[in-house]
Amino acid sequence: MKNKILSAVLCISMAAAMLTGCGSAAQEAAPSAEPAQEEEAPAQEEAQPEAAEEEQTTASEANEEGGYELALVTDLGTIDDKSFNQGAWEGMEKYAKENNISYKYYQPQEGTTDSYIETIGLAIEGGAKLVVCPGFLFEEPVYAVQDQYPDVHFILLDGEPHDADYNYKTNDNVMPILFQEDQAGYLAGYALVKDGYTKLGFMGGMAVPAVIRYGYGFVQGADAAAQEDGVDVEIMYNYTGAFAATPEAQAMAASWYQNGTEVVFGCGGAVGNSVMAAAEEAGAKVVGVDVDQSSESDTVITSAMKQLSVSVYDGVKAFYDGSFPGGATTVFTAANDGVGLPMESSKFEKFTQADYDALYQKLSGGEITIQNGTDDSTTADLTLAKVKVQYVE
Repeated sequence: MKNKILSAVLCISMAAAMLTGCGSAAQEAAPSAEPAQEEEAPAQEEAQPEAAEEEQTTASEANEEGGYELALVTDLGTIDDKSFNQGAWEGMEKYAKENNISYKYYQPQEGTTDSYIETIGLAIEGGAKLVVCPGFLFEEPVYAVQDQYPDVHFILLDGEPHDADYNYKTNDNVMPILFQEDQAGYLAGYALVKDGYTKLGFMGGMAVPAVIRYGYGFVQGADAAAQEDGVDVEIMYNYTGAFAATPEAQAMAASWYQNGTEVVFGCGGAVGNSVMAAAEEAGAKVVGVDVDQSSESDTVITSAMKQLSVSVYDGVKAFYDGSFPGGATTVFTAANDGVGLPMESSKFEKFTQADYDALYQKLSGGEITIQNGTDDSTTADLTLAKVKVQYVE
């Protein structure tokens, strides 16, 4: 069903996921692995670090002054996941610091609809006028709270509000944002094969639409490049079922590398950390996801990115400018520079900036068609000429 909805949204709106044990706490400072703190990070914190220490206030004191205007409720995972949560947080934080607006993040106690709704409520009790909800799993919670809190605005990343029966409704106080992840995956798969790699891997987290689209694009991009170069490509393919770094995920990635896989696309938040650890031991390569993960490991050859921080920043700015695009879905694609590869930090040897620019132009101009369905997460419904996918249970 989601592929049909996404296709319709893309036609209409083209212009326009890690369980934590932390409580519903909050922190405004830069992301860290420490438990969230009930403190405000003033906008001038980085410019005047010594003065900022004196200007920090407790949550209760801030509430007396009007509370924290901007809030982010994390999806499964943590605020420093180097992926989806952090990308969204950085966009909100950037606008808040530039405009001296109080902000905070909250972590749900459980990865459930009820827990998400409860945590959103805590953010609103704390003064939030706009709440950023990053992730597919917020679709049902946002569907509920958009009516419950009509005076509060919400930015929903990677989804559209619906109830448990998939009845969709988007109120004027909600800005749903989707990304065409299949395009980012396509760019990565194509570039790797053009760079000479023919034994690839895709290790996703949960098989949710965004992750599936990444994989679909990755496979099709590799196939397109393989056809052009007349080579055969093999791709190992798996979903771990979660967005956490685990010994099991690392062991699977290690076994792939030991059997000849050269590059693995770690597509699932902290799953990528497991892949990177295995790659470091094997002297192999990794494709990062969502944000530029080159700083995480020397093994990262490139990252399939979507402009998370830019999309959130723009949404927050629109809220304060009085032009909040609520009630309709905004889609970030190659056509509006919403997805891509970080060529400035990529470690390709043969695939050049000129190659990338030519491919990106074709993608943004609609010359390349990518099947982005999500009914079959195994990619078994794809017709591939030069790529053989081995799906691993």
